[in-house]
Amino acid sequence: MSSAGSAGSAGSVAGQPRVIALDNAIREYAWGSVEAIPALLGIPPTGRPAAELWMGAHPAEPSRWAEHPDRPALDELIAGDPRRWLGEANLAAFGPRLPFLMKVLAADRALSMQVHPSRAQAEAGFAAEEATGAPRGSAGRNYCDANHKPELAYALSEFEAFCGFRPVPATLELLEALDVPELAGYLPLLAGRDGLRATFTTLLSLSGQPRERLVEATVEGCRRLAEQDGPWGGAARASVLAAQDFPGDIGAVLALLLNYVRLAPGEAIYLGAGNVHAYLRGMCIEILASSDNVLRCGLTPKHVDIPELLRVADFSSLAEPRWQPELPAEGRRVFQVPVPDFRLTVLDLAAGPVRLLPADGPHLVLSGQGPVTVDCGPQSRTLRRWESVYVAPGEAACAVSGNGQVFVANTNL
Repeated sequence: MSSAGSAGSAGSVAGQPRVIALDNAIREYAWGSVEAIPALLGIPPTGRPAAELWMGAHPAEPSRWAEHPDRPALDELIAGDPRRWLGEANLAAFGPRLPFLMKVLAADRALSMQVHPSRAQAEAGFAAEEATGAPRGSAGRNYCDANHKPELAYALSEFEAFCGFRPVPATLELLEALDVPELAGYLPLLAGRDGLRATFTTLLSLSGQPRERLVEATVEGCRRLAEQDGPWGGAARASVLAAQDFPGDIGAVLALLLNYVRLAPGEAIYLGAGNVHAYLRGMCIEILASSDNVLRCGLTPKHVDIPELLRVADFSSLAEPRWQPELPAEGRRVFQVPVPDFRLTVLDLAAGPVRLLPADGPHLVLSGQGPVTVDCGPQSRTLRRWESVYVAPGEAACAVSGNGQVFVANTNL
């Protein structure tokens, strides 16, 4: 758990604090790191995988008002007075909900190879599954809610991932370099019309011994290629890593069609609707639309709905998976994305105090190594390392000062 530190004067919004300290839950998933997030927060590890620290109002694990005697959940606060906690612009655009969720994510094992739907796809899929009466979260369901789930991952450490389909000519070069006879028959298919869709569909539909032989031969070819000097060593090694995490899974072969990305700290990738992706290793700040809709296709023992996944997946190629920030001022990097739900701003406080804009929108503010002071008029609050606060709308901008980096999530209206 994490909560923000000392409060200054009791400034307010309509008689209540504008800035509230958050107590955030750690989610335990099998792929998570046991030590990385506890080390950031300065708490002892439990021995269980601490995969994600959630900050926001998602009903599955909302942050709580740390210093309130009743510790109300953020989603409950918003439901009780949405105008105060969200502001007019957010209400008009998204209704009475916080449209984004921010996480610290720490992966020690591959996450499922997956894709997220567009909003229209999510609305239709959720309504259809609701009509069947199947309980939400049951094994056969794909849609937990009616929202889309675009994401941006900002690397805190070296971060490895598969992200979007590599352009076909480059993938043909990779497969030729692998020199695996069992893959040779797929090269004409890949080079043909709608080759990414056709090849991905064929591979995903394999079963039994043909699938086992193909995975075994491909992984062995990747091991050989990973040991050689050349441009494809990283991608080959990443497929081997995925196969070690999920032996026999077709995801290790599907990964060869995707961009392999090794992000340095401070680099980011954006994962829009339909982007096939999988995180492999490392720590990141992840900011996303507040949804939990996931369609899986590999590196998982969970439910895989092939027809629905193929309907949702985007089979266009992605030449450059890295997402570049805008640099509007010294010490400020803004990761603008093509959806209104969120944006991430990274503040480098070595450049001096920075004002948060706009004043009329909700913000989640996460300190890096700290300490960091958030000054909103009469209310001032100091955050120690990796502590967070929620800033409600107000009449004036808030100044942030201190040391290191600060991560700010707000809408992208």
